[in-house]
Amino acid sequence: MRGLVPAVLVLAAIYGAVSIAGGLWLTDRAAVAQSTTGEAGAGSGEDPSSGKVKGFVPGNTLGNNSDTELWRAIRRGAQGNVSAPGGQGGQLIQSEGDNWRALRNGPVSKYGVWGMLGIIALLAIFFAIRGRIKIDAGRSNQTIQRFNAVERFSHWLMAGSFVILGLTGLNLLYGRYFLPDVVGKSVFAALTSWGKYAHNYLAFAFMAGLVLSFVLWVVHNIPNGTDLRWLLKGGGLFSKGSHPPAEKFNAGQKILFWLVMLGGLSISLSGLALLFPFEIPMFAKTFAVLNVVGFDLPTELSMMQETQLAQLWHSVIALVLMIVIVGHIYIGSVGMEGAFDAMGNGQVDLNWAREHHGLWVEKTLGRAPSDGNH
Repeated sequence: MRGLVPAVLVLAAIYGAVSIAGGLWLTDRAAVAQSTTGEAGAGSGEDPSSGKVKGFVPGNTLGNNSDTELWRAIRRGAQGNVSAPGGQGGQLIQSEGDNWRALRNGPVSKYGVWGMLGIIALLAIFFAIRGRIKIDAGRSNQTIQRFNAVERFSHWLMAGSFVILGLTGLNLLYGRYFLPDVVGKSVFAALTSWGKYAHNYLAFAFMAGLVLSFVLWVVHNIPNGTDLRWLLKGGGLFSKGSHPPAEKFNAGQKILFWLVMLGGLSISLSGLALLFPFEIPMFAKTFAVLNVVGFDLPTELSMMQETQLAQLWHSVIALVLMIVIVGHIYIGSVGMEGAFDAMGNGQVDLNWAREHHGLWVEKTLGRAPSDGNH
């Protein structure tokens, strides 16, 4: 299992590299597109995308001047009559599609890049200042079982599937901007196609790991007064030889647990809405609940709007979780001596356990042989 340490570090580096490269490429393309649009309309005072020539509609289709009321209604989503099932083709223009594209290719992609870059930079600075968090008393050559086989299986099922989901998701968001030039269009097409299948089907493995982890660990992640004291002392991360008492999970791990559980639930629901498009209306009902507490959100949404919102929400929560998990990967591998053993073979050094989870050790040894080998 120790061989997984360099693997997770490589994956963390891939997260950052793909996000940064894709985002920078995206920014350049957006700037070029904006410049081109500005040049096309310069001097005419007209929007080149309007299709009008000196204020008139070409071909006199609706007379010499455009029917502003008609086009305003179409722009707002007016429905026509069509014979196709479902009637969705009756909407000539769906303006929310422009909003979806602008948000996805704009703020979501941009801040996703800076978020990934930011967490990597912070971890690098922290490592340069603090170094690796050592076992103050040194290794004792005695171990205590931290996680059993079922718990480790649950963790790796969720973590392994999440890594693949994250990489394939980053490819869908950023890959098309630079990977075709790196690996070739045919290779990129094959990678993206297989990545899509992996993303769709491994989502169920992630959900299974999420549920199993919740059942196994929720009882250990209820906040209490010990967590507040742990937070006030910074968890002992910023000063050597100062480790506040903690139970099986400290306050930092509890925060991570609830972020992963709630974020994982949210990303799973939005993912299901994308796997089964136009079938799961999730946002209209959610907005109705939020409106009760003072929000003013639309509750009349078409299924197309529901799908667009699900895609945006899925991307945002995925990027947030990736940023959080990169930090978790760091502290669980190179950031802290002895931490990886907990999920590697389940056995941790007794001195490490006493320093980082002293209350849990006392409780465990009170029911077990005193030599610390369990």
